[in-house]
Amino acid sequence: MQKISVFPRTSNKKSDPKKNRREGEVPGVIYGLNKANHNICVKLEEIQAILRKIPQGLLPTTVFELQEGDKTHKALVKEIQYHHATYAIQHIDFALLADDRMVMVNVPIQVEGLADCVGIKLGGFLRHIIRSFKVKCLPKNIPSFFTVDVRALDITHSKTLGDIQMPEGVRPMVKLNEVAVVIAKRV
Repeated sequence: MQKISVFPRTSNKKSDPKKNRREGEVPGVIYGLNKANHNICVKLEEIQAILRKIPQGLLPTTVFELQEGDKTHKALVKEIQYHHATYAIQHIDFALLADDRMVMVNVPIQVEGLADCVGIKLGGFLRHIIRSFKVKCLPKNIPSFFTVDVRALDITHSKTLGDIQMPEGVRPMVKLNEVAVVIAKRV
């Protein structure tokens, strides 16, 4: 769990987010759990440091602990908006989590055993068809990622979403007969 300090934004003037960015802060919103949206800001340096530590592709499943004064909230990042030219973080949205409420999360799929794959050694290549899929679970059961082992796959063989081991309490929200990865033949 990543900890981050958030500060309330009191006024809703159009110029305030620009002022926040000039002062090294990123404006954002906390929403969810049938509560009114709550405008916040976070320190740019702090959020950048945290984002650099998170392995590539695992942001959607990373739970954040938002510290706002004496209150603490658990949340997921739902969206980060970047500047179109500089890629500077412009805005960040958090969705609140409750320990007793199910949440939908897009969990990434990682491939394991590519160097030892039979089909790759015979000249094939990996086609990663589905890179992530939605699951429904309690916040305590959110998997960081799913793993697909391709060591035994030959050319033209594949693994479906049904071949992925689901942890207890995690319910897939997709058809499990869809192909996740295939070892394709070079032409």
